[in-house]
Amino acid sequence: MTSSPVGLHRVLEPAGVLPQAAARLDARPQLWPDEVRIAVERLNLDAASYRQLAEAHGHDGAAVREAVLGIVEQRGKMQNPVTGSGGMLVGVVDEVGPESPLGLQPGDRVATLVSLTLTPLRITDGLARWDGQGEQVPAEGTAILFARSIVAKLPDDLRPELSLAVMDVCGAPALTARVVRQYVDKGTKPVVSVIGGAGKSGSLSLAAARQAGAARTIGVVPVERERETLTAAGLADVVALADARDPVALAQAVEEAGGPADITVVCVDVPGCEHGAVLATAAGGTVIFFSMATSFSAAALGAEGLAADVTMLVGNGYVPGHADFALDLLRSEPGVRGLFDSRLAED
Repeated sequence: MTSSPVGLHRVLEPAGVLPQAAARLDARPQLWPDEVRIAVERLNLDAASYRQLAEAHGHDGAAVREAVLGIVEQRGKMQNPVTGSGGMLVGVVDEVGPESPLGLQPGDRVATLVSLTLTPLRITDGLARWDGQGEQVPAEGTAILFARSIVAKLPDDLRPELSLAVMDVCGAPALTARVVRQYVDKGTKPVVSVIGGAGKSGSLSLAAARQAGAARTIGVVPVERERETLTAAGLADVVALADARDPVALAQAVEEAGGPADITVVCVDVPGCEHGAVLATAAGGTVIFFSMATSFSAAALGAEGLAADVTMLVGNGYVPGHADFALDLLRSEPGVRGLFDSRLAED
């Protein structure tokens, strides 16, 4: 068997599927010629996955840690069996296969921009330095990158933890900016609503929408504390308070804030927000789903049931240049930087 640029040779079961869909991967550290081995330093669990694990285990950090270890040991990758999502990692390039096209050298500190759900992963320290109480996980082990994996070298001017937090969600602002620019290029400055505007992907998406030419930005948050935080950050023209799981309340809040939105960006990590996002979007508008908690059948059937003429996009996490774009937003927008620093301090 020869190696595959998309990692088919690492799939143990079931045969014939891509690594993301596999039940189990071969995570052995020995390299195929076109692979790269990373010495893992830190994992970043995606928000939906961490929330599910924490709630399922009663926010018992030790139990969450054992659950993550169990998943990685069983599956050879970090893929939450409930949410189907994983996260990403940072580490140092340990060895580069002679046929790897990724342009990496041993000693490069990098962040993987592909999901942990398709990355062969071994944990060798039992996650002994992680208390199970946050999305960022200090770890030792190895990870494997394929020929078509996406990776970015970490910038020297930012802490690795901060770079990791930004790169974990860098697809959201890049796609938001692209969609806003498409409206602007057609002569329309859109109203953009970001559900979950005080979070990582939400704050970056608000900044990206404004930079791309949005006429009005609306940040939607569920609690007063987040409204105060987002208002102080100055990233939204209006901050609306609503439970995104309540479709009528969400649509009303967005309308009172200057909507309905031409573009709605869903950045929350809880299920049940699909119908509200559709209802809060103007006819002919666009809904971008970035949450891994999204039920895409609920979104499609909900739009049909509401007779809503909206375009629905799945944020797949990759837009060319997305990492550099998100890092530049962090550097140039004090409000974004403040929110990220505050979140890391809490974790």
